[in-house]
Amino acid sequence: MGNGFLDRVEDNAAVRIWAEMTQHEKGDSFAEGYVSKLWDFTRVNITQNNLQDLKEIWEQWNNKVRQLFYSNYVDFPYLLDMKVDKCLFQALAQFWNLTYSCFTFGKVDLLSTIEEFMALLWCSRIQVDRIYSKAVNVPTFLRKLMNIMGMSEQWVIARIKQKGDSRCIPWKNLKDLILAHPDVKKKVDIFALSIYGLVVFPKALGHVDEAVTDLFDWLDKRVTQISVILAETFRSLNACRRAGEGRFIRCAQLLLVWFHSHFWKVDKVWYRVFSESYLLLKEIVATPWRDNISEEKWMAIFQNLQEKDIEWSASWLLPDEVLYQCGDFDWVPLLGIWGAVGYAPLLVLTQYRSRQFVPATQGLAEYEFSYKGDSYKKRVRKMASA
Repeated sequence: MGNGFLDRVEDNAAVRIWAEMTQHEKGDSFAEGYVSKLWDFTRVNITQNNLQDLKEIWEQWNNKVRQLFYSNYVDFPYLLDMKVDKCLFQALAQFWNLTYSCFTFGKVDLLSTIEEFMALLWCSRIQVDRIYSKAVNVPTFLRKLMNIMGMSEQWVIARIKQKGDSRCIPWKNLKDLILAHPDVKKKVDIFALSIYGLVVFPKALGHVDEAVTDLFDWLDKRVTQISVILAETFRSLNACRRAGEGRFIRCAQLLLVWFHSHFWKVDKVWYRVFSESYLLLKEIVATPWRDNISEEKWMAIFQNLQEKDIEWSASWLLPDEVLYQCGDFDWVPLLGIWGAVGYAPLLVLTQYRSRQFVPATQGLAEYEFSYKGDSYKKRVRKMASA
């Protein structure tokens, strides 16, 4: 993977020269003059799982058990207290630009980045250059569940369900196991799996999808889950925009946390300033947000958004490096648990306190695919080796 120190003038200039040359040689994702049709309304369903049982279990645990969770997993439990503002999310989705996988507010582009999500989730122990990759030969769903839960083959087989096109395990069974399991480490692992399945990747309501266990199997190797979360966030927004409707089946809470980090002041409402020393999700959950702004009012705010309205670089984000290029790709390919997508952080250099320029994005728009059939495997291998 390529890295660039874009917060220094000389490095920014070097990257800019490279990007301009690449643009001249290869071009953009679309022809000159292309305008994204952001005015087509998209009805997004963001129905969430009921997280009350997860919250009650977490609240019953003492500090020792919680610290065991934190030492192995990131700060996701704070998201259990996040209320999803449906009006805000519905309005925000209208400004998703599926051509470049970013939010476009008039002349203003804004994008969730790997570095921002790493800071929000306090992933200092995770190595950003160790990415998740969907392996061709993996343990079966049955075997993965047995390893995670420490339960017998017969117990697991009796609880696997088919939901749509994929296999799942019901949350009810996981909840009962967390409450009754004699092994504290297994309790924590099953709880973490449940958060990933119900909060981060909530595909079938009330169930944890098989693909989530594949990612979970990689977490003890300290691979980054941030690129996976971004990939599936972008893919879900793209799918909704293309269809003009659909259910957002990724982590809506985390996306809204990211949004508020760039908009401290909305409709004369000021948000608290965060610093690097804080546990950011804990701070944000404790921050009062306006949740009585209508969808129409949010739309009006976004339609009239100016650069001065955005806090471009959050005070708690102090990146030394920016991942902007991988191998033969002039942008960053992201591998999710259900598919892949391209990501171009050079679209939003202003978020890194750097001067903005038009980046190279040739090939970005068409490099999105799902893990279906056998044709995707060659593309996955290429992206994983970048």
